[in-house]
Order: sequence, then C-alpha cells, then structure tokens
Amino acid sequence: MKTDPATPSAVAALEDDPFYRSICAPYDGDTVRRRAVLAKYFDYSIQEGRELGRCIHLADEARGVAVWLLPQAPEVESQAAQQKRTFLQTELSADGCANYYRIIKFMSAKSATLVDDAAWYLSIVGVDPAAQGQGLGRKLLEPTIAEADRAGVTCYLETFSPRNLPFYQRLGFAAAARFTEPTTGAEYTVTIRHPRQRV
Repeated sequence: MKTDPATPSAVAALEDDPFYRSICAPYDGDTVRRRAVLAKYFDYSIQEGRELGRCIHLADEARGVAVWLLPQAPEVESQAAQQKRTFLQTELSADGCANYYRIIKFMSAKSATLVDDAAWYLSIVGVDPAAQGQGLGRKLLEPTIAEADRAGVTCYLETFSPRNLPFYQRLGFAAAARFTEPTTGAEYTVTIRHPRQRV
C-alpha cells in the first residue's frame, strides 16, 4: 500500500494518544518500530475513509488529514470488518491486536448508548504538530460537517485529550459523556454534534 502524504503528520500528531500507544504494544521502547506500525495503520485507515466515508486532506496534503466513517449496508460493513481484522492480525502484534478489539468493543458499546446508527463518526484527525494552531484542523473538518448539516445527520467523535475539547466545541460539538477505558486506563470524552439548519 502506498504511503499517504499525510501519514507522517498523523503519526507525529497522534503517536502519544493512549489508543495508539496501546495498539502498538509491545513497541513502547522502540520508537522507530512503533512509528512504522502506526504509519501502516494510518495508511490503512485513510484508505478505509476513502472507501467507507470521507477522507479530507489540506491543500498541502502532507500537513494533515481527517477520516470519517459513515454508515454502510450490513454486507459492506461485514466485509470491511473482515478485511480490517486480516490487516490488524498481519501488522500488529498479538497483544496490540487484542488491545485494539478490547478498546473498540468497550468504546463502541458506550457510544451506542449516545448516538444512533445513522451518525457519522470522526475516526481520525491529525495535523502536523509544526503547523498546529493555524486553523488547519477547522479546514479539515468543516467540509464534512457542512455536508452532515445538509444531510441532517449527527456527527460524533471520541477523544482522550481534554485540551482538544475547546476546539471541537467551537465547531459545534458538545461533550456528551466521559468514560474510563479499561485497557488503557485512560479517560476519554464522547462529543456529539447535532445538525444545524441553514438559514
């Protein structure tokens, strides 16, 4: 699989996130190996966004990316889940793969109590750390948020980073619930954005 131009920025922006740390077990002491695994994961996830949702790049594609997953027909979701399982079993360690599924199972169950199956999910947003604070995150998210408003659908995301909450709030997301994820031992917030009517 060809490396996406934004993958290095996504790795740099998100490598310390508890979820990504956990799926890269046991490479915590090997930065080069951990980043290589993450790069493959982000390449796969970006392609997944192209096929199953929305994948938004900046004008300078290397500076950032946003990946959204949208509801799909059951057969499409089943096939995508099997393909992803094969990928994860190939690219992650056994512990990393097990952690991935434990975390996803816990977080999916919690979000299912807060949003319905029609909601659009912001899976990844990563901006080159050297370019953060310049409004690039907003540029990545606004096109799909506007599309969701036109379609009248709710959007949601999960973040382990409390410092990101004001950014999402400025885009219309509101913190709906906080949970402690047991595999990472870290607290995260589910934030939800209901569609806005255009005047």
